[in-house]
Order: sequence, then C-alpha cells, then structure tokens
Amino acid sequence: MNISEKALLLSGWIDEAQCITCVCHARPDGDAAGSCTAMTGYLRKCRFKDAVSVYPDAAPDSLGFVTSLSPHITADTDLSRAKARIGSTDLLICLDFNTLSRAEGLEEDLRSAHCRKVLIDHHQSPVLSDFDLCFSNTDVSSACELLYSVLMLMPDVNADASRLPSESAEALMTGMTTDTNNFANSVFPGTFRMASDLLACGVDRNALIDKLYFCERPNRLAAQGEMLSTHMKILPCGAAVTVLHKDFYERHALMDGETEGFVNLPLAVKDVRLSILVKEEESGKMRVSLRSKAGVSARRLAAECFHGGGHEQASGGKILIPEDIKSPGEADAYVADVAARFMQDNYTED
Repeated sequence: MNISEKALLLSGWIDEAQCITCVCHARPDGDAAGSCTAMTGYLRKCRFKDAVSVYPDAAPDSLGFVTSLSPHITADTDLSRAKARIGSTDLLICLDFNTLSRAEGLEEDLRSAHCRKVLIDHHQSPVLSDFDLCFSNTDVSSACELLYSVLMLMPDVNADASRLPSESAEALMTGMTTDTNNFANSVFPGTFRMASDLLACGVDRNALIDKLYFCERPNRLAAQGEMLSTHMKILPCGAAVTVLHKDFYERHALMDGETEGFVNLPLAVKDVRLSILVKEEESGKMRVSLRSKAGVSARRLAAECFHGGGHEQASGGKILIPEDIKSPGEADAYVADVAARFMQDNYTED
C-alpha cells in the first residue's frame, strides 16, 4: 500500500476505536514528545476520541510546555495507570521508535496488548512484525514530519494544516525543530514546506524558539563551559570525545535532559567530523550519543562498536560494563581508541 492507502486504512481504524493510546520511546526527546502530543491532540479535538499519550519516562522539564498540551501518563511515576491504559486500549499508535523494545519497561505490556498496533517512525530497520500497520520513512527530518504527512491525508484534514488543533501544530513544529537541531541537519524539502504551512496557520515560532533555546538555567551553561574546557578531547583523527561522569552532574545539579544538545557542540570545530558523548548514569551504565558531519557514519559506528544504531549523522548506543570495560573510569581511553580506529579504517583523508 502507498501512504495514501495506509492513511485511509488508519482513518478507518480510528473511527472504529474509542480508546486510543499514543506511546513513544524511553527518555523522550522533542520529536517523541511532539509526535505523541500532536497525535493525541488531533484524536481528541478532530476525531473526539478518548486519546492519551503514555511516556515510558518523564520528558525533560524543558519539554514540559509540549507534554502539557495534551493528557498524558508517565510510566516511571504512575506505572499501574500506564499499564492499565495500554491493556484497555483499542488502538495503539507508536511514534518515533522502530521496535517495541525501545519502550524498555513498557515493552511487554505493548506486546501483550490485544489491539491493533500502528507505527509512525523515521528510523532505519523497523521491526515490521511488531506492528499491524507501518508508516516508515527515513527521508524525513523527524517522526513529526512523517506524522504531519499522515495527518494531511486524513479525510477531515484534507491537506489543510489550518484544520489541525493549535496544540498539534505547535507540537509538530517542536519535534521537527529539535530533531533538525533548529534546521542544522536532516533537512529535506518537505521539512521547509511543513514549517511554512504551520507558520501560516498560526504557530508562533519565535515563542517556540524562546521555550526551546532561551530558557536555560545558569547551571546548564556552567556545565557546558566545563565540558568544553575540561572534558572534550579532540583527537588527531578528527573525532571529539567527551566523557561525563556522575560527579559532573552532581557538581552542577543538572536535571534530566539538561545535557541535551551537548553532543552537537564539538562539531562547531572546523576539523571535527565526529562527536562522541558518553554519559555515566546512576546505575553505572554508560550511554553513548554520536553526531557526525556528512561523510562520516555515526550510525555505522554505533552499530559496530556501541551496541546501538540510529540515523546516519545522529545515533546512540551504550558501553557495557564489564563486557566492554571493567569500570566507568576506563571509558575515556576506550572511546578514544574506538574512535581513532574507526576513523582510521573508514575515513582516512585522501
């Protein structure tokens, strides 16, 4: 089926369902929160459905203005309610992840839910067997851009963005803006068309940018300065490696999500083509974020060396303890060695 046929099928499924639940991946970012909020808002305001978003974890405080736009349940603070909601839903819409395992603690509940499951996602290699209907396209900026295309095909919207609820329009713009790093990467012609349409129907982009980028606490800026001056190491191979341990977060009293975007900063250096940011979590696990410039595959490095994956220039993974390293203190040397070998083997300058 083409996307129009799939959208028509989805519209019919929405008509048949009364209780609809939207869910995204663990540790939701702007695209996850934006797509969930946008879909929930559309279902409630345009289709008059009992629709709720379920988040495996709380979104960062910086995205509270988005998640507050529609009803939602956060599983890490209200697990029994989240499980009950998933168990009673008639239609499950999964946004911004390519397999149910990305929902982590909610994975088994999603798998066992006796309802139709729909995927709307832009990541590579979706696990199609997890879903009954899949909208999957990697040639878009974000899940929000793909969702926008699907919503434009809904009979009641009929390609008119002004028919979307205001909260859906704002949420869609939010997710697209954050996943492109404010139009700095992963931008396609349709991305600008979507942005133009949403602006024309009243989204206040200036206010949105203020909420996303100009409401920082001084703690975050101080942490950013220390990261750049002390922890970032630029290697001769063109990779920048940054490892942040638990004491870094404690020293700056950082809240969840306040290091979002830190991985992009080293790419401002002319000769840096790859940025690797490693964060030690409370459990002692090491989470890896990767960003790269065109010609360097962050996705390949994540898959080959960090048990992960993602997009060509934006991916993630993890370092396993004790499988990869014996302790978090070994992360700096380990990642520097992995990065140097990867760049040498794959991206030696002519």
